[in-house]
Amino acid sequence: MARYIKQEMSDLNGTGEKRVFYRMKIERNIDMKDFTERIAYPGSGLSRASVMHVMTSVADCLARYMAEGCSVTLEGIGTFKPQLGLVKNKEMDTMDGDDTKRNARSIEVNGISFKADKTLVRETRMCCDLSRGGISRVRKSPYTEEVRLSRALEYLKEHPFLRISDYMAINGMKRTSATLELQRLSGDPVSGITISGWGSHKVYVRCGRP
Repeated sequence: MARYIKQEMSDLNGTGEKRVFYRMKIERNIDMKDFTERIAYPGSGLSRASVMHVMTSVADCLARYMAEGCSVTLEGIGTFKPQLGLVKNKEMDTMDGDDTKRNARSIEVNGISFKADKTLVRETRMCCDLSRGGISRVRKSPYTEEVRLSRALEYLKEHPFLRISDYMAINGMKRTSATLELQRLSGDPVSGITISGWGSHKVYVRCGRP
């Protein structure tokens, strides 16, 4: 039997209204060994070795097709698509201008997106018997926004840049709240913080204030 958690959402708009969403409580992770043993159950006519061979062959074939610029749809499972990003320490190109900062060697596959087949969602729903698993409340920062900004600027006196994870750590915040707050602060010219870099390489640096 699976359990669900009632999760409190962050009050991103400052309305004071508490909203919730529901998420599955993940009890444990099933690795390849457990997965293949479930398929090759006694009487199935399948050996663990043969199932493992098929699984590794599927993974290899997926990688090769996506490396050729293909998306792959496995009926009853879903669709896999490759995602691209910049190689570490490379600057994002711009749409305007004649100078091209990037070439193929500056870009790499940095992720795989997956969209579940409706059949897989339906089968999971039909097999799932849910029970209540508890409540999870939002962890709020012990500091006001003014103090959080001050702590960030102090951090930037000793470090060349500030990442979202750094802002989370020094101010006791969750990622979503920290991300939105930094985006807002970096757009305020008097905050003393601005953005440097693009995409996954975006960081925050000091500006404008001593």
